[in-house]
Amino acid sequence: MSVSVLSRTRARPWPLATAAAVCLLSFVAFWVAQRLAHVNMLDVMVYRAEGETVRAGGDLYAMRATSANLGMTYPPFAALLFVPLTLVGVPLMRTLTTAGNLLLVVALVQLSLQLVRPSLSRTDLWRTTLWVAAVVVWCEPVWTTLRYGQINLLIAVAVLWDLTRREGSRWAGLGIGLATAVKLTPGLFVVLLLAAGLLLWRRDRGMNQWLRTALTATGVFLGTTLAVALALPADSKRFWTETLFETGRVGFAEETANQSIRGVLARLMHTDDPGMWWAVTAAVLGGAAMVLAVRAAVRGDKAVAVVVCAFTALMISPISWSHHWVWCVPLLILLADRATRAWPVTGAVALAFASFALWWVPHDPGRPELDQNAGQMLLSAIYPLTATALFVGYALTLRASARGEGRQAVAKE
Repeated sequence: MSVSVLSRTRARPWPLATAAAVCLLSFVAFWVAQRLAHVNMLDVMVYRAEGETVRAGGDLYAMRATSANLGMTYPPFAALLFVPLTLVGVPLMRTLTTAGNLLLVVALVQLSLQLVRPSLSRTDLWRTTLWVAAVVVWCEPVWTTLRYGQINLLIAVAVLWDLTRREGSRWAGLGIGLATAVKLTPGLFVVLLLAAGLLLWRRDRGMNQWLRTALTATGVFLGTTLAVALALPADSKRFWTETLFETGRVGFAEETANQSIRGVLARLMHTDDPGMWWAVTAAVLGGAAMVLAVRAAVRGDKAVAVVVCAFTALMISPISWSHHWVWCVPLLILLADRATRAWPVTGAVALAFASFALWWVPHDPGRPELDQNAGQMLLSAIYPLTATALFVGYALTLRASARGEGRQAVAKE
């Protein structure tokens, strides 16, 4: 009988100290590689400028920072969180940001393992966490997140922290609520929690963890947003009435780094604005994918529900830069855990996220993405194609399961 990759990993008597040493060595090599690549950590410099603008009482959404002339794109709550970045010098800030993100890689792996295999012993959990973290830090979304000093790992960890709490936890929902107040896309998890919670409430006639977490997350988001509106009224008004709808200020839709449906369609149609084609495609695919996520949740398959929901949010967002796809980490852990005869699928998905294939196509300020050929389009759509394959694969699994249950019911009759 074949066993999962994670099961084989746990069966090996690797000492915890060895795993820690390998992880540390990998992280040090990563840090050296990034320094040799002269990464500029552009985004954390923008975050710092946002914090400075708050301290100075300036206009957040008129602010521009760095040589790339980047502006504020998040809700104003994020700028308040970035104020501490202004309290230290730039070199120390960059060092602390990189170190913090490396710790968040470990946290993301551990929470993903808890989501997929909640029965892991403490020793097995830590040993597996360190081995996996040593590897996934080299995946393109994780590498690029650290390269820019982005907050994607923090957002993912906040969401997964909520979704791995014990039944009845009063704190579940806090992380998703705060993450949504920082960056709106985690709000799709509230939709998942609410939809699954209502279906389970209807079935079981009682409150459940999904519904309770959804209500807590909603309350935290609304409370935080209201508090920020009182503290920063002008910035809050501008964001919620103007900036929220200005997708163009985030970047060009056709950029290779944009791994959303909108980016794929922009490159396919050789345009910087796919218009209604994007809206319709996102609505249809997003709706179908969320149905799959809710069905997984109701069936008790939380890990699949969470991963499908995360990838749906990335697909339907107007802009999903490649570094937003750090959700590849829980996906790879999920596939590794369930890999039996389908291990080539896990390998193919790992290759998609570790090969940096999307960067093999021409990309520069001259916007060559508007003239891509078919092969280049496929490479620059590697993450959305992987997500679509995930959705289709799970839909087929559900269909096969339903047929099997139907045959069993007929046999019993």
